[in-house]
Amino acid sequence: MTLQAITRAALAVVAFATLAILSPQTQAQSLVNQKANQPELQSDLQQEYMRQIAQLVEYVGVDYSEAVANGEVVNAGEYAEMEEFSSIILRNINTLSTDNPKLQTLVQPAQQLRELVMNKADLAEVRGATSQLRAQILQQLPKVELPKALLPMAQTKEIYQAQCSACHGQQGQGDGPAGQNLEPAPTNFTDLERAENRSLLGLYDAITKGIDDTAMMAFTDLTEQERWSLAFYVGSLAFQHGTVVAPQASMDVIDLQQMVNTSPAQLRAELPSSQANLVNILRANPQQLFQAEISPFAVAKARLQAAEEAYKAGDLKRANHLAVSAYLDGFELMENGLSAYDAAQTKAIEAQMMDLRRIIATPNQQAQVSAAISDTLAALERAQATMNEQQLSNTALATASFVILLREGLEALLVVLALITVLRRTERNDAVKYVHSGWLAALVLGGLTWWAAQSLISISGASREIMEGVAAGIAAVVLVYVGIWMHSKTNAQAWQQYIKQNLNAHLAAGTLWGIALLSFIAVYREVFETVLFYQSLLTQAQSAQHTSVWGGFIAAAVVLALITWVILRFSVKLPIAKFFAYTTYLLLILAFVLAGKAIIAFQEAGWLSATPFPVPLNIDWLGMAATWESLATQLLVLIVFSVFFLKQRQATK
Repeated sequence: MTLQAITRAALAVVAFATLAILSPQTQAQSLVNQKANQPELQSDLQQEYMRQIAQLVEYVGVDYSEAVANGEVVNAGEYAEMEEFSSIILRNINTLSTDNPKLQTLVQPAQQLRELVMNKADLAEVRGATSQLRAQILQQLPKVELPKALLPMAQTKEIYQAQCSACHGQQGQGDGPAGQNLEPAPTNFTDLERAENRSLLGLYDAITKGIDDTAMMAFTDLTEQERWSLAFYVGSLAFQHGTVVAPQASMDVIDLQQMVNTSPAQLRAELPSSQANLVNILRANPQQLFQAEISPFAVAKARLQAAEEAYKAGDLKRANHLAVSAYLDGFELMENGLSAYDAAQTKAIEAQMMDLRRIIATPNQQAQVSAAISDTLAALERAQATMNEQQLSNTALATASFVILLREGLEALLVVLALITVLRRTERNDAVKYVHSGWLAALVLGGLTWWAAQSLISISGASREIMEGVAAGIAAVVLVYVGIWMHSKTNAQAWQQYIKQNLNAHLAAGTLWGIALLSFIAVYREVFETVLFYQSLLTQAQSAQHTSVWGGFIAAAVVLALITWVILRFSVKLPIAKFFAYTTYLLLILAFVLAGKAIIAFQEAGWLSATPFPVPLNIDWLGMAATWESLATQLLVLIVFSVFFLKQRQATK
């Protein structure tokens, strides 16, 4: 905040502190005098004063039911308050409109509200009048400045318990010990009828400025984000009937400003009947309103629900596509964050979603499909609650960041280093530049692919997995071939003979560009996924925590650099036979891992079936998954290597 803004805000506070203790007529005259003396404050002061009037208008609409019923006064104290507030609203609007002609349109609605209250009109008429008047007032004001994000739910609940629960009760039911003898009684935030007519802006203003003639004080010691988080939290309590997720297109129907300015009853009346329930969903789950893009959890749940509908309609192909998308475009993007809390929970959801894809491919299994989707949705709810209840710690963010880069970068690094060391040991340092050109091109194209996916086109999770599966498959085949070739040269005499007869001929331009292509493939398949995971991780972190994410990134980069130095430094000192032997085993391991990952990627994309293996052989760092297809492919890699090893041994005897 600039010094000028701070000064203006301070002057505004002083002005309204004075207004609060003056009579309504004197308040308005004081406002006019201040505006004349300090023109630069005119707009700010008027806006603040109109916000106070809007708060009073909403208060009348909410509490009128406590004062009048069926044209009769049921609570004399409440009715006296309604008379007083409606009179103050009209008087102050009249005063303000004399100075600002634009506000004269508010006079007639204010007069109508005053007459309805004095005539003890029906509740529906009074609430209609307050909604209309309040909407007209807000139209005269600029958009409310909102925080970019709410605090984590656990932190908001802590603030509520510390600041509010003594009066409003631990569950927000207005039954706190300090509120037992207060008049009026503290608000019951779980009262649906009252909450239907209370806007989030009204709740925020009450928290920020307090409510005159009540025990509700102004919480000026809280930050703006804390006050908004409290407003959204207490505004959600009456609508907590299960954490249903809004559809992906919800933000096209209701935007954040609408949700803040308008009461649920009024907002619902403005929506098509088919979308009216969206108001309850968003009030119950306000975090969704602050997401520029719908959360991966919401995507996963929406896709699963759509998959069930498609299956019921007999469209198995679409149902399978949606089930695949629920994992790839939804849950997979949150795996790293969830694993930081509960790795077992992450694995369980992965297994559930894979099993669902198997069931959904079979017709006439409606009961099983519905049960599987219901169980998966419940598991996703628990996982989302786990992540929403608390903010990722700095340590967890740094660890997740470290693991992402180390895991994704190590495979590509080992392939590239194997190519470089082979070329150096064969005294073809001139060919190393082809390897460098391959991985550098992969980094550039990977970054461009990610940018295009964010800005120009939409790359689905299935397309990403297919791309990764093809790249992993090609790399695995090439590594099997190179590994077999290298093993045949572990004999020093055979190597010297090969050098003399074949090396220069085989490392011609075509082969060198093939080496560059292998370097490119090995790196490119990792880059896009790595960037995607980091993007997801950053969305789970507060701005102040980004240093932890980048700290983990730098630490992993340092480890990868150290591995590079060790391999390049010590591989050149190995005898040629041992060098080729060790490199062969390294390539065998990499081929084994990549073959498994290729099959897993195709299974996740829905290109291959996934038959569960009876033993849970899920070992990520070896690319192993508990499916017959992936394990059989990896076994085939071992068989191919073994056959050629045995042939080579027999040939040397």
